[in-house]
Amino acid sequence: MSIELINLFYLVAAVLFILGLKGLSHPRTAVRGNLLGSAGMLLAIVVTLLDKRIVSFEVIVAGIVVGALIGAVMAYRAPMTAIPQVVAIFNGFGGGASALAVGAALEEALRGGFVEAIDFQFTLSAAGAALIGAISFTGSGIAFGKLQGLIKERPILLPGRHVINAILVLVCLGLSAWLVADPTSSLSFWILVGVASLLGIMLVIPIGGADMPVVISLLNAYSGIAAAGHGWVLNNSVLIIAGSLVGAAGFILTALMCRAMNRSLPNVVFAGVGAVVATATESEDIYAGRVKAASAEEVAMLLDGARRVVIAPGYGMAVAQAQYAIQDLANLLESKGVEVDFAIHPVAGRMPGHMNVLLAEANIPYEKLKDIDQINPTFRQTDVVLVVGANDVVNPMARDDDPSIPIAGMPILNVDEARSVVVVKRSLSPGFAGIPNPLFAADNTLMLFGDAKKMALDLVAALKET
Repeated sequence: MSIELINLFYLVAAVLFILGLKGLSHPRTAVRGNLLGSAGMLLAIVVTLLDKRIVSFEVIVAGIVVGALIGAVMAYRAPMTAIPQVVAIFNGFGGGASALAVGAALEEALRGGFVEAIDFQFTLSAAGAALIGAISFTGSGIAFGKLQGLIKERPILLPGRHVINAILVLVCLGLSAWLVADPTSSLSFWILVGVASLLGIMLVIPIGGADMPVVISLLNAYSGIAAAGHGWVLNNSVLIIAGSLVGAAGFILTALMCRAMNRSLPNVVFAGVGAVVATATESEDIYAGRVKAASAEEVAMLLDGARRVVIAPGYGMAVAQAQYAIQDLANLLESKGVEVDFAIHPVAGRMPGHMNVLLAEANIPYEKLKDIDQINPTFRQTDVVLVVGANDVVNPMARDDDPSIPIAGMPILNVDEARSVVVVKRSLSPGFAGIPNPLFAADNTLMLFGDAKKMALDLVAALKET
């Protein structure tokens, strides 16, 4: 196949990638967008395999079979509530694959393989792919461990971590310069991969679970940039385009997540928000004698008399896998003539759009999912807000200007403006920001203590008896 024909097919694949991303911007076109993106990737893979520079297919076919098997098993076994973990680990695999593939290309070039010359572009791109890909690989592994509960979710603040990270960055830059200046040996490349891997661990381990939406978006961008660097090493245009699209999309989403929390990216990455948890005395000052617990029967009577109910889901709903029970509750309320909407905070959960994904799995119409700008003006006309497993995204302390409050200035769902608020939560424990929530002690709030799924099922049963 001629190079002109290959580039033409690569251009078609790139167009399919762009159309796929556009399709993913709305749930109605998301399936078509996925199919277009997948078709573009299939075309790019087939064309690459037909390239005359492919010498042997045995290892390639083995990799495809093993990778497809692992991916299929992971995708089949992972529940929708575990999608953040899946996304995190796939980000890491992408970054690690780019770093290792660039290393293989470098080794092949040093042995006089298909790369014609190890020039400045080759070595600079190789250094970038190694640095960013290795950070993405180990950083995503730590993110996976935190989300899966294998590693403590709260920030782990090591003494002198900023100094250590600065030293690691300088070492990585020095090794990159060594590789560019002297590409006759791959030693500097593999040392760079090792040091960057350590840097990835050090960068993510001080970040708490509440900031995982930003971390996942950022690591996604890293894996895309590493892929683009891989493309520059191989002079592969479709890899450069695909990697750049992923990188740009990841950085844009990261910026949007930071804006949703009213925090800067350096604050998310370096501040260790959530490491300090409110003491019992601090919580007691807010909660003492003010928290009103309710039973499912009492809440059911409140819901039965409502004309408009808004459900505000959070990470607790995901942990309890309560989305189907919540759907049953919403359907039952609507059958009684109650208007039901869902209030979606952009950083609720552990990945961008986490609540949207879970509710979509339960076949809740997308039109009922209202973002923060749509829903906040309506809370004053809402009879009951049912907060299911959310904490920091409904915490009125965010309205305080006190810089000592980790979430100060963060836009929140103004659920406290509704006539009545019911909070479904296991206990009064603080959210990942580590601060108490005055909403739990508000005059118009009732606490329904228990597992979110069980409480939703109890509410359904109680409503049917009213």
